[in-house]
Amino acid sequence: MHEFSLIQALLRRVETEAQATNAIAVHRLSVCIGQVAGVERHLFASAYDLCRRGTICEKAELDIDYVQAKWACRVCGRDVAQGEVLSCPDCGAPARLVTGDEIVLKQIEMEIA
Repeated sequence: MHEFSLIQALLRRVETEAQATNAIAVHRLSVCIGQVAGVERHLFASAYDLCRRGTICEKAELDIDYVQAKWACRVCGRDVAQGEVLSCPDCGAPARLVTGDEIVLKQIEMEIA
């Protein structure tokens, strides 16, 4: 499960930010996970629960926003419906993934001394 390595990297990043601002606690983390990012949401949350023990995030809640995958034509920008052939129905150009492959740390709520 690569979710554990993602959580470990997330916790290192939060620790770095907390040290840089002299935070004494982290209360909440908000992340976005794309539909096609290859991350199982429940495994990510479980890994967070296990890995946060003994860290500055020990009592911090984890909010996960799920981002739907969206494709659009590379040439004309027309949306390509999910489940359709990944080419533009108007001009035939290949579609590109616009959103849905991201894993983003959106927000850290910290307590500063």
